[in-house]
Amino acid sequence: MNYQLNTVSLEEAVSTVKSGDRVFIQGAAMTPYKLITGLVSRYESLSDVEIIHLHTEGRAAYTEKPYSQAFKMNSVFVGSNVRQSVKEGHGDYIPIFLSEIHLLFRRSILPLDVAFIQVSPPDSHGYCSLGTSIDITIPAIQTAKLVIAQVNPRVPRTHGDGFIHVSELDFAIEEDAPIYGHELPVASEIENKIGANIASLVENGATLQMGIGAIPNAALENLGSHKNLGIHTEMFSDGILPLVESGVINGSQKEVKTGKIVTCFAVGSQKLYDFMDNNPLVHMKEAAYTNDTAIIRRNPKVTAINSAIEIDLTGQVCADTIGQMQFSGVGGQMDFIRGASLSEGGKAIIAMPSVTKKGISKITPFLKEGAGVTTTRAHVHYIVTEYGVVNLYGKNLKQRAKALISIAHPDHRESLEKAAFKRFNSY
Repeated sequence: MNYQLNTVSLEEAVSTVKSGDRVFIQGAAMTPYKLITGLVSRYESLSDVEIIHLHTEGRAAYTEKPYSQAFKMNSVFVGSNVRQSVKEGHGDYIPIFLSEIHLLFRRSILPLDVAFIQVSPPDSHGYCSLGTSIDITIPAIQTAKLVIAQVNPRVPRTHGDGFIHVSELDFAIEEDAPIYGHELPVASEIENKIGANIASLVENGATLQMGIGAIPNAALENLGSHKNLGIHTEMFSDGILPLVESGVINGSQKEVKTGKIVTCFAVGSQKLYDFMDNNPLVHMKEAAYTNDTAIIRRNPKVTAINSAIEIDLTGQVCADTIGQMQFSGVGGQMDFIRGASLSEGGKAIIAMPSVTKKGISKITPFLKEGAGVTTTRAHVHYIVTEYGVVNLYGKNLKQRAKALISIAHPDHRESLEKAAFKRFNSY
């Protein structure tokens, strides 16, 4: 059979986008930058083109002048490259759980005209791999009128559900360039303390969900003596590699995809991408699966590790705004907080430093004006700072305040105690 790509020039590929179209862009390490560059070069002949995506890497030129006169960004997550656009009111953000984004496409709430993706070259059977970012890409390519692929031999061929046949690609362009990567951040002394506190909560046989960053990596570094850990997460990075190599992470106790590392995207170093390439241990699924609470809870001892920007004295967690400024997105925090809470022996953890880099307490009497509640006080369980661990589950408002103040920075405890007394008329 003929498994040839319909390879065209960059100019021909991006010429398929018309004014008024809605264009999906695959994200994370798989952001197809060559296609983006080609599209924005047409800004003078286009108008009212809507760009929708999750988190993307690299420069988001469609949010910058003069290109932004032709494009508007409507994102389901706000990364650093589009944050200013949302702040200035040119771009916008859709608050939505990661587990439900697929419904925007599949229910034609946001029908897609074009999908820009990045894939590996086809194998002998004509299948390309979506690489390290499956997340919401599958429903996008299943529903878009046109699918345009940037075909790159540097894209890892990953196992799971992230395959697309050449017959499903309307046009393809060729590229040979490294995909986006990040080296492991170096954890500070405070982050190492937080990591150790998180690790103290992790039991043998637990199924882990963690984000990407210094604190999750610090937690992973403290799990070397654990046994039979598993991974069911929305994302992972290099921090898991030593634990996989040592056998600490083997997935033997997992109920869902026993023995497999389940994720919907990954971002890290080239070492991580080499590990994922053609590795049946890693099972890529779309976010509708990885973040489905009903699936998450089937695993034993799900231990979900998430972060916060601030937490008020009743336990309300703000993780995606700084006051009125949209800083990131709801993402999958609530999906996994709830899934872990319902898992047999599960633990839902919110971890953060006690203060900001400017010394402002992240445990506050009230959330800032305009702040969004990412995780409600009814959902929150464990809170971790460098000063310890508390569990708010089952505690009343006064007990919660007292517990949170006990792990606040010492410089702020007195003022927090006064605020708690004023709010609850006793403390």
